[in-house]
Amino acid sequence: MYTIGIDFGTESGRALLVDVRDGREIATAVHPYSNGVIDHHLPHNDKPLPPDWALQDPMDYIEVFKNTIPAVLKQSGVKPEDVVGVAVDFTACTILPTRTDGTPLCVLPEWRDNPHSWVKLWKHHAAQGQADQINETARRMGQKWLPLYGGKISSEWFFSKALQILQESPELYRAADRILEAADWVIWQLCGVETRSVCIAGYKAMMQDDGYPPREYFAALHPDFADIVDTKMTREFAALGGRAGGLTAQAAAWTGLREGTAVAVANVDAHVTMPAVKATRPGVMTIIMGTSSCHMLNGDSAQPVEGMCGVVRDGIIPGLYGYEAGQSGVGDIFAWFVNHAVPPEYHEAAKAAGLDLHAYLEREAAKQKVGEHGLIALDWWNGNRSTLVDVELSGLLVGATLATRAPDIYRALIEATAFGTRVIIEAFEGRGVPVTEIVAAGGLPEKNALLRQIYADVTGRTFKLAGSAQAPALGSAMHAAVAAGVFPDIHAAADVMGKLKDEVVTPNLANKAAYDALFADYKTLYDTFGRGANDVMKRLKATRRQIRGEG
Repeated sequence: MYTIGIDFGTESGRALLVDVRDGREIATAVHPYSNGVIDHHLPHNDKPLPPDWALQDPMDYIEVFKNTIPAVLKQSGVKPEDVVGVAVDFTACTILPTRTDGTPLCVLPEWRDNPHSWVKLWKHHAAQGQADQINETARRMGQKWLPLYGGKISSEWFFSKALQILQESPELYRAADRILEAADWVIWQLCGVETRSVCIAGYKAMMQDDGYPPREYFAALHPDFADIVDTKMTREFAALGGRAGGLTAQAAAWTGLREGTAVAVANVDAHVTMPAVKATRPGVMTIIMGTSSCHMLNGDSAQPVEGMCGVVRDGIIPGLYGYEAGQSGVGDIFAWFVNHAVPPEYHEAAKAAGLDLHAYLEREAAKQKVGEHGLIALDWWNGNRSTLVDVELSGLLVGATLATRAPDIYRALIEATAFGTRVIIEAFEGRGVPVTEIVAAGGLPEKNALLRQIYADVTGRTFKLAGSAQAPALGSAMHAAVAAGVFPDIHAAADVMGKLKDEVVTPNLANKAAYDALFADYKTLYDTFGRGANDVMKRLKATRRQIRGEG
């Protein structure tokens, strides 16, 4: 008996076929999105998009189903009738406007040239003005849900992006019968039933036990925004692990699976990873580390934590309060440095050593003692998600001299991201939400031993590793098994199908002491540029936009 988890990432979608008896991964297939991330211009014209836009084509998601699921069936030889369920996880918040029947507005000729008709990807940051308005209005009106989102709503989230559509393209906003998460949209396409995942609604659309924010709050943002929940959303929420429906005949034809196969309620790629790494009890922080990082944690109660992305009851694991925080740039920062700032001599040395440039820089950086390079960096190359929630912040490197070398900076950037994680941990523990150990998933901790050790040393926590390189897809396959009735709940599925590696990285106490001193300096820079009156980063960005004519 098997299930399939489909993980929709930023650049591609992946299907994983899993044996529900033991979590064994049988076959996997990846399909890159043909239009990728649309951040320069729409696919069919050359008109430049404004700064900070990031769009996608929803039809690329359908192609993932059509290509990856038949591929894993062919690879494995598994019969369609032996696959009992499918589930998806998705980047979030990623939204799109549609007609009542689910047709995306971007496929309609009358709206295709309007960028607001396309999917707004999670890293679409052009709604910062709307986020500022949402936050200021919530504070002024004393909205009680605001502290449960760290005191700030992100430009990445649902209502920021939806309000941007209304304010910048009111005619398209009126034409949209639905505005919904791409995760919920793909489930709709699979089973013909429109659902709203309690997880995604909770974390990305401010849904709490008493529902969404009240109508008068939305009206204060814009008169035409007052009825967004009633006219463009749904108040019915679907629980994680629930059965959204069964595959339609059309979806069965796309995938090669049987019509009626169970389809689970949608999940978020970070959140679904926790049961895949057996992190189903309070105190275990799961960090999904890739281009950015998400920090997931379960607790016994809801506490307001500065800059967290939200706390939702049953949002990750039934019976617990699920917390989310994160860093906007991690792997992207390392990639920026390698792609744009490493001298040719290191490229040549890496080639001679038979290593890629990341591995070579890691090897050289690992030879250093803590503090030997004399550098501290702020990890804000893509803004700050937690705890400051400010996309206008930018990167900083302090201590560079004419003797500074590429491996020094590479190590300092890794340390900066570890310091950023420690800030998040301390914010949780400062509010009485304990973090006892760390489990990491994703490509970065899988590949980079230096990073693993630095994170353990900086945070003072044991550092465990996911047992699957495809933890989100595995987590989805586990939820598919629950939706199909194989397991009574996700706890039972995690016991059987979840995986951890045997390796445990323990903190080096001498390194921990040295990093404590460096972290104090990091915090000084963090507070000076992130909280203080020094707004040089924002002024520099404003000057750049003005000179480039970017508004």
